[in-house]
This record gives sequence, structure tokens and C-alpha cells, in this order.
Amino acid sequence: MSEAGETSVDAEEKRGVDAETEEDLDLRVLHITTSERSFFRKQVEVLEERGVECETVVVPRAGEGRGPREYLSFYLQTLGKSLEAFDIVHANYGLTAPMALAQPVRPIVLSLWGSDVLGPSWLATLSEICAERFDAVISPSEPLSRELSVPHHQIPYGVDTDLFRPIDRTEARERVGWPVEGDIALFPYDTERDVKDFPRAERVAEEAGVDLRTVSGVDYEEMPYYFNAADVLLVTSKYESGPMAVREAAACNVPVVTTPVGFAPDVLDGVSNSVVADDDGELAAGLAEIAAGDARSNGREVVDGLSLDEMGERLLEVYRSLDV
Repeated sequence: MSEAGETSVDAEEKRGVDAETEEDLDLRVLHITTSERSFFRKQVEVLEERGVECETVVVPRAGEGRGPREYLSFYLQTLGKSLEAFDIVHANYGLTAPMALAQPVRPIVLSLWGSDVLGPSWLATLSEICAERFDAVISPSEPLSRELSVPHHQIPYGVDTDLFRPIDRTEARERVGWPVEGDIALFPYDTERDVKDFPRAERVAEEAGVDLRTVSGVDYEEMPYYFNAADVLLVTSKYESGPMAVREAAACNVPVVTTPVGFAPDVLDGVSNSVVADDDGELAAGLAEIAAGDARSNGREVVDGLSLDEMGERLLEVYRSLDV
């Protein structure tokens, strides 16, 4: 018997775990993406915490958008990168899928984000055709999964529950510079993004008599203060797989009023003091009632799959399933 009463079977299992950990430490993954959004950065961070060496290549921009020249440059950059000593190429968002397919030497993984499947039909078609040729496909939500005909893994994006946590509202408002008194709804997006439908949010907030505050482009670490400074999160998106803001608000126990977009209805099922509706009048009524009630939700206690750890372990399971 080995040290401290360890049996030979225990020792063998331990060696197996250690070997698996060492294997993960040697794993190198090339991530290709159109944008390093916060949920993507967290994905990379949790993988690196588990010993995976990650490198990210982002599609270059020219002025306000991306055209054929940018994607050609990205194609050449990706082709060169993927031929180096990477074990896996992980494409993030449907538009990057052709670039991963362009190299023939590494296992490829595709993470779909939402608008690449639920958005314009040409993009959905491209994403679906490419997905059929990947070694593994990942969907972050049930609504997106329902649209996919290819076998795939469903892995929700995790939330940093140490960062996104309940904070005293007065403390949060003082931190972000908002008035301590008054009913405030938060719209945490760029108002110019058409898919987020800011004009609708303005109409709903005006009808509800609630002060609508917008925020975008601030440090990720400051966002929990903006969530907690608000009486309620308002989401009026037209389509998307997420929105991640709903999960982040739930982690802060902040009530949510939202259109039935993406995974919002599923996430908020059983969450108190929140409203899902597709009618402006119902959205406004829910917004006014929640703001006047001044109560929090129970989102942190009832929403499943919030943690980053769970996401990291499930991503590793996908990587381990490949012929690396």
C-alpha cells in the first residue's frame, strides 16, 4: 500500500489525473474571432487557468467595417498561424469558420454566438454549411441549439460570480455618479447597435416614467456597479443568442425586463421580480412596477450554469474528445 493508506488503485487513478492535467498543460489552442468581447475573453481566461496555452487572432478592421481585403488578410494570417505548433484551431463566430476550414492540419472547433445563426439568412446559411465540416460545434444556448441541424455541444457562457454580485444600490450609484434617488433602468449597450433596438427602449422607459441610463465601453470590472446602481435591467433586443447581460444581472440579483430574445426566457424562468414580454405596453407596465417596488430578484440562487468553472471544464471535455 502506498503512502497515507493510498491503495494501488487510488495511486493509479491519481497518476491518470496527473497525466491528464499534464496533457492539458501542453495543449495549445489558436482562437480566431471577429471581436474580443467580454464573454470571449473570459472563455480564454478560464482555459488558460486550466493550463491551456491560448493565442487569439482577430479579424482586422479598416475604418468602420470589414471588407474583402480585411478577410483576405485574416485568411493569410490564420493560415500561417494554424500551421505552427497549435493542437486545435477554435473559431469563434460563424464568419471565422471558413478561415479555420482553410487549414487542413489541425482539429477544428466552432463556437457559434447567436446572430451568426439567428440573424441574416445568408450568415445563418454560411454558419450551418461550415459547421457540418467541423470536428466539434458549440452552442451557448437552447434557442440557438434549436436552430442547428448538426450535432453539437451546448455550453452556456459563464459569469464571473465573484465580480458580478449584489452590491448596495446607494454605494453603486455613488460609484458610477448617478443620483441616489429616483427610479433608474439600465440599457448596457451601444445605442447605435440596431439589433439592441434603443429607440424601443426609450419608448418603453418613457411610458413607464423611468429614467433610462445607457452605458457602453467602460471597463468590464466596473459593470457590476452599473448593474447594481439600476433598479432594473431593460433589454429590447430584436434577436441574439444571449443576451449575456441577463445572466450578469441575475448574478447581481438585479430584476430584468426583457423581450423574449435568445435565452432570456429560459434564464429568467423562476426568477422573481422580472418580466419577459414582446408588447411595449407590457414591458412598460413591468418596468414601472418593478422600479416602484424597489425589490431585488432571486436570480443568483435559481439560475443554473452561471459559473465560469463549469464552462471551463466543459470546454476542456470538448477539447479532450478530439484526436489531438
